[in-house]
Amino acid sequence: MFSMFRTHTCGELNESNSGQKIILSGWVHRRRDHGGIIFIDLRDKYGITQLKFDPKINDTIWEEANKLRSEWVIKIEGTVLTRPSDMFNSKLKTGQIEIAVQKLEILNISKTPPFEIDEEKTIETNENLRLQYRFIDLRRSSLQKLLILKDKYIQYIRDYFHRLDFTEIQTPILANSSPEGARDFLVPSRLYPGKFYALPQAPQQFKQLLMVGGLDKYFQIAPCFRDEDPRMDRHYGEFYQLDMEMSFVTQEEIFDIMDPLMIKLTENFSNKKIVNLDSNKKFKRLPWREAMTIYGSDKPDLRFEMKIKPITELVKDCGFAVFANAIKDDGVVHALKVENGAKFSRKEIDELTEIAKNKESKGLAYIIVKEKNELQSPIIKFLGNELTAKIIDEVEAIAGDIIFFGADKWKIVCASLGAVRNECGNKLNLKDKTKAAWCWIIDFPMYSYSEIEPGRIDFEHNPFSMPQGGLKTLEEKHPLDILAYQYDLVLNGFEASSGAIRNHNPEIMYKAFKIAGYQKDEVNKRFGALINAFQYGAPPHGGNAPGIDRILMVLQDLDSIRDIYAFPKDGGGKDLMMNSPSEINEKQLKELNIKSIK
Repeated sequence: MFSMFRTHTCGELNESNSGQKIILSGWVHRRRDHGGIIFIDLRDKYGITQLKFDPKINDTIWEEANKLRSEWVIKIEGTVLTRPSDMFNSKLKTGQIEIAVQKLEILNISKTPPFEIDEEKTIETNENLRLQYRFIDLRRSSLQKLLILKDKYIQYIRDYFHRLDFTEIQTPILANSSPEGARDFLVPSRLYPGKFYALPQAPQQFKQLLMVGGLDKYFQIAPCFRDEDPRMDRHYGEFYQLDMEMSFVTQEEIFDIMDPLMIKLTENFSNKKIVNLDSNKKFKRLPWREAMTIYGSDKPDLRFEMKIKPITELVKDCGFAVFANAIKDDGVVHALKVENGAKFSRKEIDELTEIAKNKESKGLAYIIVKEKNELQSPIIKFLGNELTAKIIDEVEAIAGDIIFFGADKWKIVCASLGAVRNECGNKLNLKDKTKAAWCWIIDFPMYSYSEIEPGRIDFEHNPFSMPQGGLKTLEEKHPLDILAYQYDLVLNGFEASSGAIRNHNPEIMYKAFKIAGYQKDEVNKRFGALINAFQYGAPPHGGNAPGIDRILMVLQDLDSIRDIYAFPKDGGGKDLMMNSPSEINEKQLKELNIKSIK
């Protein structure tokens, strides 16, 4: 379509357009002077086209072109010329042509940018400066391509669910406080002094109410808000998830919807090969306790094997006090064999020990298996040669390996050796970027001891989940032995999604919350809408909510989730470009009936 600003974009002209009169508009990307002739690389979203200003042909336009500087916005009219074959630029889609410019109009000038936009130049720019001038940073083709890819990725997800007869429904942004586990963002109400809305951590209750309302299949690309500290896979404040819910479904039927989608997203939006599909093209299902015991994590990176092995029975009568005392205190002893780990330096072993200690471990014992089966370890003298040989045989260690040991409470041993396993994967370059290892973690415990109040029973995961066995299980089993229909989807060591079959029965819900210390009145106060709705014929239902930003980050091997966003916050949760958060004036505070305490 013809426009007064352009007949073509800067990424579409080629030899077939030779001789045509064209109009282009864009930014001055790069300037070169050769023998009096000025060459300008003109850039827009679609590519780069070379412009040629020859003083012998039109010295007036050449004089104007001589003023041009980086990031000025211009419009040109000219003729497409085919370059000599020895001057083709294979790096550009338009590398076979250039434009002999007959008209030049400067649409806007630019200050000197605070950093280079030219991605061929390797100068590293301070990230905070890039975030402060994000509108300039967005001109880089790599960022634009990523945002375009994200658009296609979200469109694919939408099309997938529409094909399966799901209905996309927008749930409220001004909502109520939710027990999702993170801090809420609160919004004071002007109309109701002293009361607050909460931005939704997730549309959890709303999507369940949609199922009670008979919508049957719901999904949404849902904005979610959590006041959590940022990290490389968690954007501060806001993120998007694929929220979905279905009625009259089992856990396995949820997996049957999600597995094909994640397979297609991997194939279409990454260069990775899925490594752990079974013969029916389903992802591995791994019970939570097994995952914790074998991999030391409920989000294990399965691109590499390196399993942890329980050896409690083997060493329970040994003379090594560290092992014996842990077992005596109802703890466990686990061993992690690391192939080719014998080459770790003393410094690296000390680093791994600190990683274990950060997970509450008291230390990290080890045995190095050197060549000719020579052993090196300060604990062999306590274990004795015979038991040491049995341990080496049990974990199938050979020359060149190192064995690390954890001895403590089960959860501490799992977490500490899991962290060591993960770091060993980094040190030995085992995290193959060409692989995508998907896995469902299932059979989460319904309850665990509270980390805030020792000895108190609390929900381990989602409080709205259905306990396996229903009310009978809640009444007869010890809380720590109750499993829930809860599941997480894991990709390459990252939690990609969490979900559950929901508790849709008011009697079971009251009992579940009572075990966690919530009385009936409190449950009614906090979740009254849900409880009330369940009394009017709630269907069995379940779903999950993949974090689409995090999944794309992993599929694209990005260093930070911030790269997924057009306008991200920095590592401290600030928007450096908009200077947010910012103070508000006294009039606004007064209207909201609140005071600000600095």
